[in-house]
Amino acid sequence: MRSIWRTPEKDLADLLRDIALVCVADALVGVSFGAIAVGLGLPLWLPMLMSVVVFAGAAQFLFIGIVGAGGNPVAALAAGLLVNVRHVPFGFAVGDVLTGTGWLRRIAGSHVMVDETVAFTLAQRTPARRRTAYWLCGAGLFTAWNLGVVAGAFGGRAVGDTDAFGLDAAFPAVLLALLLPSLDRAGNRRAALAGVAVALVTTPFLPAGLPVLLALAGVAAGLPYDAKPAPAAASEEKAAEKQPNEGQPNEQKASR
Repeated sequence: MRSIWRTPEKDLADLLRDIALVCVADALVGVSFGAIAVGLGLPLWLPMLMSVVVFAGAAQFLFIGIVGAGGNPVAALAAGLLVNVRHVPFGFAVGDVLTGTGWLRRIAGSHVMVDETVAFTLAQRTPARRRTAYWLCGAGLFTAWNLGVVAGAFGGRAVGDTDAFGLDAAFPAVLLALLLPSLDRAGNRRAALAGVAVALVTTPFLPAGLPVLLALAGVAAGLPYDAKPAPAAASEEKAAEKQPNEGQPNEQKASR
């Protein structure tokens, strides 16, 4: 009979393997980002600088998508900031990883706080493993993403027409991939559909970038609300409450 016990070395090897796979996928997305940014006419240095300073894939894709479509850079910056608001609860969720460290490590740790890093950290059971997963994943993703962006930027400059390779589809594909896992709840689906409807209705009439910001109003559709119970369900609940009360006199008579 094979042993079902897992050793720490085996767990660490599995963690390293999973992080490596995510880093490879992240590097490929970085290649598409660099190529798309240069293909949209942005200077070669801009995607590289954004990737080092911002290091937030969704916000970076959103920024170059709005600016590349002729949108206002201020609107693109606002949209990117709103997308990154999710990092506030991230900080509360993994704050213990940076507890007791110096301010330089806190700044570095906050900079590599992305979706994948938080997900790997929260999946660990012990504080030591959480710290290991956080820093390994954060450093690996930062390196892979920036190397991918550099390769994509130079590759996009050499190719020229990145649309010929279909790389322009990476922007909506990445955003859709980020959205799909959260659509398992009805509230999130309502918010997504409402946001899509707002963006589609306003796009023909507003400058590029503004429909994306207005689509955030769809979040209101996903807020929880107090739904009244159906009449049938309410009657069943009342009947269930009466049944114990109706049985009490009979039980008392039988005991006498």
